[in-house]
Amino acid sequence: MADSMAQPFSRRRFAQLFGAGLAGAALAPLAPAAAEPVLRLVAGAAAAGGVVRLSSNENPHGPSPAALDAMRRAFGLAWRYPDEHADELALAIAKLHGVDRRQVLLGNGSSEILHVCAAAFAAPGRPVIAADPTFEAILRYAEADGAEAIKVPLAAGYRHDLPRMLAAAPEPGLFYVCNPNNPTATVTPKDEIRAFLGQVPAKSMVLVDEAYHHYAEGGDYESVIPLVASHPNLIVARTFSKIYGMAGLRCGYAIASPETIAGLAKRASWDNVNIMALAAARASLGDAGHVERGRRENRAVKSVVYAELEGMGFHPIPSATNFFMVDVGTDVAPLVAAMKARHVEVGRRFAAMPHCMRVTVGTREQMQAFLAAFRHVVT
Repeated sequence: MADSMAQPFSRRRFAQLFGAGLAGAALAPLAPAAAEPVLRLVAGAAAAGGVVRLSSNENPHGPSPAALDAMRRAFGLAWRYPDEHADELALAIAKLHGVDRRQVLLGNGSSEILHVCAAAFAAPGRPVIAADPTFEAILRYAEADGAEAIKVPLAAGYRHDLPRMLAAAPEPGLFYVCNPNNPTATVTPKDEIRAFLGQVPAKSMVLVDEAYHHYAEGGDYESVIPLVASHPNLIVARTFSKIYGMAGLRCGYAIASPETIAGLAKRASWDNVNIMALAAARASLGDAGHVERGRRENRAVKSVVYAELEGMGFHPIPSATNFFMVDVGTDVAPLVAAMKARHVEVGRRFAAMPHCMRVTVGTREQMQAFLAAFRHVVT
């Protein structure tokens, strides 16, 4: 490993890297003064727990100030069912994506979208086909209903091996494509996705999970929502949990053909999104500045952390999300446990990539704590 491994981690160095302008330092605050009391409360709770949690790909900056204000107002509506608020959010989502209201289904997080898709399309003899590794929730849902879950190893560059996925079964019930992918933080190129959609059997559905859409940058990536119009077997899942900082509120949605949405809606819970989450989501859609600040801060912090890891002799996989994977050259499980003992939680061991540690991009202070703990456990 690099000579710098012998040097103690320097918090001053971390700050100097930002001060030197690396990766877009001197950013504006993520939230104005109106939200600071709430953010201080959240930060205080985290500090009291004594744990830096970088294990769940959460956005440490939380919801936008507009969303926080909307939630405060929604307290007074807690006694009412959320029907009209759900309609308002669905209409706003439809307008955002240029689709009909009938093409939008809200979910209790995008996890519910994955659940109803598994229930609708996976069955004995109609397996779910997914990458290995990828987000595993839909595989568990399918298996719980008696359907087979077929895992296909990733291709070079840690992207989905779409030709092998097509060949995995003659007529699957559902193909699941997480793009950008969790846990690898990588993008499967748009040309490969488009070619894949053109070859999928007509009776097989495709669910593209775009939970990390807002973090993806570069010409190789595109959202497939516009392709729903020409592919009636395509479903796209989105969430407010990531860039919008609403993981604890649970709000997601699907975009698909009206016929597909109608079928999925029969399997979704009634009044499945609470009124505070609906209010926060609706307000978040109107705060593009918060999204851009979050994207810029994520990019800046990630760049500095990458530079520090490279200096230690480690090489993170290029990341298109708010988390990354780094190959530690040995089974990661003992290191994950050792990090936790130093009050820093990182992602679990993934069987398909046992030497790779997944790390959420936290605040600058959280990443300082991560680097200090990491340097200690790998020395």
